[in-house]
Amino acid sequence: MIEFWQVYLPKLSYFVKKEIDKMSEKLTKSDYKKIEEEIEHRKVVVRKELIEAVKEARAHGDLSENFEYHAAKKEKNKNESRIRYLERMLKTAVIVDDESKADEVGMNNTVELYFEDDDEVETYRLVTSVRGSSINGRISIESPIGKAILGHKENERVYVKVNNDFGYYVVIRKIIKTHSEEEDKIRSF
Repeated sequence: MIEFWQVYLPKLSYFVKKEIDKMSEKLTKSDYKKIEEEIEHRKVVVRKELIEAVKEARAHGDLSENFEYHAAKKEKNKNESRIRYLERMLKTAVIVDDESKADEVGMNNTVELYFEDDDEVETYRLVTSVRGSSINGRISIESPIGKAILGHKENERVYVKVNNDFGYYVVIRKIIKTHSEEEDKIRSF
């Protein structure tokens, strides 16, 4: 006789894996290294400075009305939270390749896009979501535009699906192979 778990466990594990894949952060090797460096800096340098700031503020007397103590404690907790967040990100990270064919849109490439609906041309650089900053012209490979144009070639017309009810077309005018991501900072929260 077949048990319940023998039938449904494989199906359930498939859906759990799909949900875990959705939650994992896509990082390049460089992103991974930058995050490791930030964690190390926060643990070795920032943590010690903040512990000292809390000790110094605590020495000023009554803690119930000591603003410096509460501010120092808040900064210390914020640092610890950032460390946990980054460590969790590395545990669930999926390393993505930042190489692409010479004639295709890929990671770290700068792309000139023509938006048909607006009759405008905009330039973006494709990056991972931890470095994304639309204000600075960097869009994530997980954004609707990033997903749509990744792997396409110059002069291709691509449909950008925003949701089930809305989308728009862009034309890839130009692909500039840029590989430097050294100046990009990992987003903070």
